[in-house]
Amino acid sequence: MKILTVTDVLKLIQIINLENFFKRVITALEEDFGRWNEFMLSPRHGTYYRGGVIELMPCADRQFYTFKYVNGYPGNPLKGKLNVVAIGVLSDADSGYPLMISEMTLLTAFRTAAAGVLAAKYLAREDAKTLAIIGAGAQAEFQVLAFAGFFKLEKVRFFDTDPQAMIKFSKNLAGQKFNLIACSNIVEAVRNADIVITATAAKKRQSLFEFEDIAPGAYIYAMGGDSPGKTELSAAFLKQVKLVVEYKPQSLVEGEVQQCGADLIYAELWELVCKHKPGRQNNQEITLFDSVGFALEDYSILRVVYELAKEYHLGTESVLIPELNDPKNLFGLLSS
Repeated sequence: MKILTVTDVLKLIQIINLENFFKRVITALEEDFGRWNEFMLSPRHGTYYRGGVIELMPCADRQFYTFKYVNGYPGNPLKGKLNVVAIGVLSDADSGYPLMISEMTLLTAFRTAAAGVLAAKYLAREDAKTLAIIGAGAQAEFQVLAFAGFFKLEKVRFFDTDPQAMIKFSKNLAGQKFNLIACSNIVEAVRNADIVITATAAKKRQSLFEFEDIAPGAYIYAMGGDSPGKTELSAAFLKQVKLVVEYKPQSLVEGEVQQCGADLIYAELWELVCKHKPGRQNNQEITLFDSVGFALEDYSILRVVYELAKEYHLGTESVLIPELNDPKNLFGLLSS
């Protein structure tokens, strides 16, 4: 079985570079959402604690079974720990044997950003040039660079309630082709933006901005609301936009739409990818991708890194499963 560590993933990014890795992941996501009906899907299983949640996220087709172990603890950064950490497993569906255990903390950030870009392909204006991001935490740079690889961004406006997070964000993205503009409040950041990303971590109901704050034709990637009781936009706001989700059974429990129900949902993302429904239909409508993070996205990035790890000979082969001459003689290992 292959073990893929953080170091291995960093080596992989160095080999193929960040932009090409994002392209590879976005392509895989589009391929997999495009064959939606081939998958065995289910909502994630969450175990909720006072400080956060621990989740298991399974997804499978006839070739691979994958799952991710992931947490969400918004208070962790105050303790010097990450809000989100994750580990992923990819298994052979024919035998049930695990093929790879991988770090998924970095990979979750990559696939979350890539999912927003995939939705933007169908929901954003092609000429989008200004991006606003609310929340400059661990996800923020991944989000911006993924979108910058797909759109010709000229301006990136950003705001966070934590000034140190804004300083970190500015330093990490210094030298990019787009202009970075630090804003003093949310409304200043989102005003006249073509793309708006909400990526806050607070576990509560919020209304980050009102409908009148958003420019006609904007695309909103709402990815911060991802658990029961955690939202970033009001029910009144959702009623005025074209609303797309990943997977209704999960989104209705965890997403922005937990406030208002299925009748407001225009489509699941796979329906746009498969051309069952049109995405953006004019340059004036405001579109919103209410993303909670879905296990199919983990499946996509795990299969990508498994293929790349084999191609570039990355990772360590480890014996975590007994190797037996007689598969019925497990006890015999004790006397070998």
